[in-house]
Amino acid sequence: MRLKQALSRAAARTRQQLTHLDSQPLGRAVLVVVLLLDLFILMSIFDGLAAHTRQLTAPDEYIPHTCRAVVIDETWTADNRLGRLAALATAGSASPYPPRDAKAEHHPLCAPYLERIARIQADKALVRLFETHQKVEREVREQQLAIDRLKGAYDTSLLERMAGDTPGQTPVDASRAEFHTRTAALDGLKAQAATLAQTINARDDIQALWAVLDKPSEADRQQLRDDLQRLNFWFPVKQLGMQLIFLLPLFLVFRAWNSASLHNGRGLQTLVSAHLLVVSFIPILFKLVEAVYRIIPHRLLAALFEFLAAFRLVAIWHYLVMAAVIAAALGVIHFLQKKLFSRERLLERRIARGECQGCGKHLPADSAACPFCGYAQFSPCPHCQGLMHLHGRYCRHCGQPATRAPGADLPDHSPG
Repeated sequence: MRLKQALSRAAARTRQQLTHLDSQPLGRAVLVVVLLLDLFILMSIFDGLAAHTRQLTAPDEYIPHTCRAVVIDETWTADNRLGRLAALATAGSASPYPPRDAKAEHHPLCAPYLERIARIQADKALVRLFETHQKVEREVREQQLAIDRLKGAYDTSLLERMAGDTPGQTPVDASRAEFHTRTAALDGLKAQAATLAQTINARDDIQALWAVLDKPSEADRQQLRDDLQRLNFWFPVKQLGMQLIFLLPLFLVFRAWNSASLHNGRGLQTLVSAHLLVVSFIPILFKLVEAVYRIIPHRLLAALFEFLAAFRLVAIWHYLVMAAVIAAALGVIHFLQKKLFSRERLLERRIARGECQGCGKHLPADSAACPFCGYAQFSPCPHCQGLMHLHGRYCRHCGQPATRAPGADLPDHSPG
């Protein structure tokens, strides 16, 4: 109970500091300036936080996708490795920016592959060969598709000719001629693609890359899997620590400034420092929640889903999701009802608008009771005996606080 009261008093003090200057409510122009300052500082904090955190090597940078495909997944085979390398080489040359992990530290098992691929990407003559090879391969596929369509048209025309026995030039003859032309072109393109592939494979950098592709053993693959799993688990913790190193000094500086301003009675500095204190706390709270989610619930939920899928109980997952959403909705409804639309706030609005405290209808001027429901609107003040609103916080004559909490159950004051 004491903790709740202390938190309530702290929230009230904070609200006073954020919305008042020298005990006066903020004017609209001042409020706009303060909010613009808040927005600028918040954006600056997140920009600086991103730049500071980028100094930390992420798992995707330490063990890039290419290394995982080569070592862990073993998706680079003798049949497709040239095509995969061509895609990497041409993609790297087409971008005006260096790869995100170009200067990052790499895992020792990944470094041999990534260094050779980087050298290949930097060789412009070799990249042009890859681009030409890709172009020829696309033309081969296009010719093959055209030939496949011609085969279908040829078979249809042949059946029609057999049925009609039409003499002379027919669609069958035209289809046969085009088929032979395209087949000859396809053979030429395949020969050209084979020559280009042979030329590329003969280059020293390519030979060096192919040589290291066959080196990783099963022990190396298992070591890389274990290291990747460990990195994925601990990286959120390291990232949170890096972020707090940036955020906490800023928060402490604003906190010290706010305390000094309060102590010395500097109203303007108290207002600005209070806003900056709240603004600097927002990223801290956001990053803490993000780290906790990434470390605990995300992994637990993934493990739970895998467990349910293994026993063919995925339907239970949907039940759990629905139960969680229902619980969240109940929490939101409770918060809205108790904090924003409580009976106390409802009565405050009715009094401020000149409405009946019982039924909410608008009262005629100087009405002591509601002409619609008969609810009495006033009771004697225990201090000055003047009439105060039945559910008012303070007496409208002497300003003393009511002895009964606003909105509490009171005896019926209706006439009769």
